[in-house]
Amino acid sequence: MGLNKRKESILQAVTTEYVTMAQPVGSRSIARRYNTGLSPATIRNEMADLEEMGYLIQPHTSAGRIPSQKGYRYYVDSLMEKAGLEEEEKEQIKNAFDYNKYGEIDEIIKHTSRLLSSLTNYTSLVLGPQLKKSAFKKLQIMPTDSQRGLLILVTDTGFVKNKVIKLPQTLSMNDLSRIVSYLNKRLEGLTIDKITSSLINEMRRDLYHYVKFLEETFTLLEESLVEDERRVFLGGTTNILNQPEFGDINKVKALLTLFEQQSLLSTLLSRPVAGVEGVVIKIGKENVLEEVQECSLVMTAYCLGNDVVGTIGVLGPTRMEYSRVVAVVQHIANQLEKV
Repeated sequence: MGLNKRKESILQAVTTEYVTMAQPVGSRSIARRYNTGLSPATIRNEMADLEEMGYLIQPHTSAGRIPSQKGYRYYVDSLMEKAGLEEEEKEQIKNAFDYNKYGEIDEIIKHTSRLLSSLTNYTSLVLGPQLKKSAFKKLQIMPTDSQRGLLILVTDTGFVKNKVIKLPQTLSMNDLSRIVSYLNKRLEGLTIDKITSSLINEMRRDLYHYVKFLEETFTLLEESLVEDERRVFLGGTTNILNQPEFGDINKVKALLTLFEQQSLLSTLLSRPVAGVEGVVIKIGKENVLEEVQECSLVMTAYCLGNDVVGTIGVLGPTRMEYSRVVAVVQHIANQLEKV
């Protein structure tokens, strides 16, 4: 059941004030700063009702109120006004991606996490593309001298794996070109998990004359089959220390320890957005990991074509500038997809 207009306006005012000031909010402050048309006494009564209904809490006797998790959820779902970015910020983001768009995927993702944290002043988390969902794009062997060459495997999501291999002295450039052309034709468009061991063995048979030289190529492909680590790139990890809610050293230690655990961060980012379109906001205990249950996480998936390949997110206190963070996350996700 929703709140009436009066209670909504007071909950919105308390949330806005608390996000800005990081101090419990009193009725006089609401009466003075917000055009509610209500007396402090009436506001006080409404705040008491909101507390009884679970939307506000009073951290200390005689102190003002702050939003509860339920209050933040109501604010985000029903009261939050959509924010936009300044034109200069949009231009800054566009220019940053234009400058970095020819880098390898790891560099682009690192850059994205830095940009997110600098624009929001919170901690950013970007889940990189899953290798097994990447499609083979190109294999190349570039001779570096008469005895060695650089073997390069590229996927459509920008993964680049490379390895220095020995080249037989009897191998002509025409032979090398034919081998590379054959491999590219057999592998083109296949996702990494479709490059099976039986396919690799079939290619070994077709190229049996060169099989010794090609073993390192096949080894690189086989390594790709078992590699499925979802990398999470972090930005602004120390920003959390600037928030008054995290003055408790034990809370900080728990968060900083979490930031070192890739598999847990991957779970945090991948589970909530599976099959969900748009921006997802997880508040407090809605997050699956205990370490972040006093935080909020704003995240959205990013796609390659129609396929979801990763997630970008911003982690901060529940006292977060939700509207602005949503705008930043949406805009950066759109730019990342274009790149």
